[in-house]
Amino acid sequence: MFLGHEEVRYRMLDEISMEIAAKQTLADLSVTTVRSVRQKVASLSGGQRQSIAVAKAVMRESKLVILDEPTAALGVSQTAQVLQLIKTLASRGIAVLLISHNLVDVFEVADRIAVMYLGTLVSSGPVEDYDASSAVDLITTGASARVTASMAKTS
Repeated sequence: MFLGHEEVRYRMLDEISMEIAAKQTLADLSVTTVRSVRQKVASLSGGQRQSIAVAKAVMRESKLVILDEPTAALGVSQTAQVLQLIKTLASRGIAVLLISHNLVDVFEVADRIAVMYLGTLVSSGPVEDYDASSAVDLITTGASARVTASMAKTS
């Protein structure tokens, strides 16, 4: 978790303080699936790896965390873990930009949605302005009668 930002004391790695900080950060984020902070990342599951990546951003006091398809290769329980982590970050005032084609995940954690079609932003707004069907219309065609109709009502 400290790669590139190692803590040094007397020109030696301060492994104890790094281990304490890593354990504390994971505990603060309610990550309980990582058994030891000394485990190699290569031995962790996909959900655990996502948790470590987010914890690294939190340790560096990031104001924005960008997650690109964070649940794409995960099972049900690991996906739930990552989505809970996103909610935890948001509750702490950390902005999370979730890039995903999994609309179930998006609608579970988003407060705003931005939809792109062929690399162009075609719609954005509060999640309440969308449903799965209108989002799919926008993603696949660049337009949605439902979103257009609901936006016309609010104008």
